[in-house]
Amino acid sequence: MSAAYASHAVTRIAAEASSTSEHRPLIITLFAVFVAATLGITVWAGRQTRSASDFYAGGRQFTAFQNGLAVSGDYMSAASFLGIAGAIALFGYDGFLYSIGFLVAWLVALLLVAEPLRNSGRYTMGDVLAYRMRQRPVRTAAGVSTIVVSIFYLLAQMAGAGVLVSLLLGITSDAGKILIVALVGVLMIVYVTIGGMKGTTWVQMVKAVLLIAGALLMTLMVLWKFDFNVSDLLGTAAEKSGHGAAFLEPGLKYGATDVSKLDFISLGIALVLGTAGLPHILIRFYTVPTAKAARKSVNWAIGIIGAFYLMTIALGFGAAALIGPEEIKAKNPAGNAAAPQLAEYLGGLGTTGGAVMLAVISAVAFATILAVVAGLTLASSSSFAHDIYANVIRRGQATEKEEMRAARWATVAIGVVSIGLGAMARDLNVAGLVALAFAVAASANLPTILYSLFWKRFTTQGALWSIYGGLASSVLLVLFSPVVSGKATSMFPDVDFAWFPLENPGLISIPLGFLLGWVGSVLSKEEPDRGKYAELEVKSLTGTGAH
Repeated sequence: MSAAYASHAVTRIAAEASSTSEHRPLIITLFAVFVAATLGITVWAGRQTRSASDFYAGGRQFTAFQNGLAVSGDYMSAASFLGIAGAIALFGYDGFLYSIGFLVAWLVALLLVAEPLRNSGRYTMGDVLAYRMRQRPVRTAAGVSTIVVSIFYLLAQMAGAGVLVSLLLGITSDAGKILIVALVGVLMIVYVTIGGMKGTTWVQMVKAVLLIAGALLMTLMVLWKFDFNVSDLLGTAAEKSGHGAAFLEPGLKYGATDVSKLDFISLGIALVLGTAGLPHILIRFYTVPTAKAARKSVNWAIGIIGAFYLMTIALGFGAAALIGPEEIKAKNPAGNAAAPQLAEYLGGLGTTGGAVMLAVISAVAFATILAVVAGLTLASSSSFAHDIYANVIRRGQATEKEEMRAARWATVAIGVVSIGLGAMARDLNVAGLVALAFAVAASANLPTILYSLFWKRFTTQGALWSIYGGLASSVLLVLFSPVVSGKATSMFPDVDFAWFPLENPGLISIPLGFLLGWVGSVLSKEEPDRGKYAELEVKSLTGTGAH
């Protein structure tokens, strides 16, 4: 990086800071309007939430297109918008691998999980697993796994929110960023406790439309800057990156060493298999009236999400070409601020247009975060209330009112935990954090779901070994990985207890989850209920007797 370019970067950062502060009242006003609008939708939907079916599954009244839009809104999280744009801007080709993995994962969800799960369950993953096994231990395991996966995913959203609002309000202190994370947590609790699934779904639909519109506008503006010549865009990005042609080739992030190559394989496996085990995605299949609608909603989601991920190419390489990695890292070392920085640049640095673009795109990204955290919190609080409280603690004797009250209290507890952990993860790349949640989901949830639906010899012991083994191994490996300690970009950079070299545990923990499910079933003395399996098979494939 030349001295002249570094000097130019410092000058532009200073100009950007002054222009942002000058237009801050306008930015905050536009931002507040977006948040108020989503809260209004939540309150409106909350008034229509009267039963457990309304709270958990939105009364099963959403069409395939509406649910596909909501699934897209749930899936296109802060990781998709902020994390991937930042990863591409800093690592080029290797950053785009996140987009590919997130998209391909939907094929697994469509082909193996969406329709059978919708036919077999009622509100949660635990409903499917408990159908032909011992209720209490399996529901407890499903509840624990759902909550852990959701909290991992929530970390990423909290980190994204901290970066976003700090950028808008000009907050640089750690205390200020922690306060922002706490604010997001409080809003999330309000969304879920008031709106339930109906409120959350409508917010996700609105947010998906806004996010696609915002990304499309920025994509067109980036391409216009380069006369719609993609080759020029990529060439300028490579030149500005400081890496030259290597920026457009595999290996900049994953390829320098054997460990990084293994890390890439681990990341790929986690991304492709993780979606079909994510609790907040799985519960979306219950909001439609039929299994056919569940399948169609996944088709809609694939189309919408695929279009969005194509646009991340323009956003990421556009940020690299027009802003440069030094300025991106100056705002946030992990690159999470690249998309908002690009929006301000495209609108015009130091102009009202730039301030409006920054405010609108940041507000859309913030709405994205709120919608996703609401979906995650709803998934985990539903699992606690329906699986653990109603069916384990109260042994099926809880009333709907008691179950919904337990869900709301669980929302508060999960919100508090997420605020504490999110504050610690505020400087990590959000795409990387989400990849960890995918790894945990693919290790603990996916093997159990697939075995339960498709293997007649699967037993309660196999389910428990698979869930707890996959969960424990993935969380343990993350805890002792470079994500948590040992590197400048770790959660705790000043200490080093990272004996596991990979940043994603999927390569080890996912096969282990499948293996433990098989070994646990083979060694079990329990005789599988073949009659129950036959019932489940008919139900999952035909929808006969589905709720």
